[in-house]
Amino acid sequence: MKARVEDNCTACGLCVDTCPDVFQMGEEIAQAIVDEVPAELEDLVEQAADECPVEAIVVE
Repeated sequence: MKARVEDNCTACGLCVDTCPDVFQMGEEIAQAIVDEVPAELEDLVEQAADECPVEAIVVE
């Protein structure tokens, strides 16, 4: 699984709070910091994507 954060991110930090091993805050928006999401974190990444208020997290 891969995850990325789109430009419409509002930098609310919810994804970082939910899964800090995959997401971190950049200068303006959050960003995914891993190329491939580890299997044990996939549920948390899905949760972060589902809870993102602007649907800025894309999971592939």
